[in-house]
Amino acid sequence: MIEITYFQLFLFITIIWIITRCIIAIRLKTFSVKREIQLLLVYVCIVVICRFVCFEFHLENGKIQTLRVGFEDDIRDMINIIPFYFLVDRYHGWQMNIIANIAMFIPVGIVWPICFRKLDTIKKTILAGAGFTLLIEVTQLFFLGRHTDVDDLILNTIGVVIGACIVFLIRRKQKKNSSL
Repeated sequence: MIEITYFQLFLFITIIWIITRCIIAIRLKTFSVKREIQLLLVYVCIVVICRFVCFEFHLENGKIQTLRVGFEDDIRDMINIIPFYFLVDRYHGWQMNIIANIAMFIPVGIVWPICFRKLDTIKKTILAGAGFTLLIEVTQLFFLGRHTDVDDLILNTIGVVIGACIVFLIRRKQKKNSSL
């Protein structure tokens, strides 16, 4: 079993982000401060989501608990494919879980279509957000004490939908106003 602190994961994500951005700048032979500031929003989304998806919400002795990497004895205990089963039947605080899972992904629905030109439709944005949340759910199979849950996939995608609706409604209104 390997234990990772949030700081270590944050540092890893930051280093990978910087290296990736440098490689892209070198390959494209261009650098735009405006573009990097936009993409910084994507980075913040990733770092914040990793904090709440990979690590327990509650602090232990005032600190974020470590992430334990490994495999459970019975993988069936880690996976839920029955919609809304865990939400009500398994634990106290399920209402906060619903709100948090939706709210955490609203920024993804807002930021991604602003930063990535290829996400030029609400459908593409929702599919990208759903793919991102599916990736997160699959990676949780490698974390002890974490669960892969269809509820999270549904709720996170609802958050992306809300965020994307905000962006595309604003764009539609701006386009309508500019054509007048």
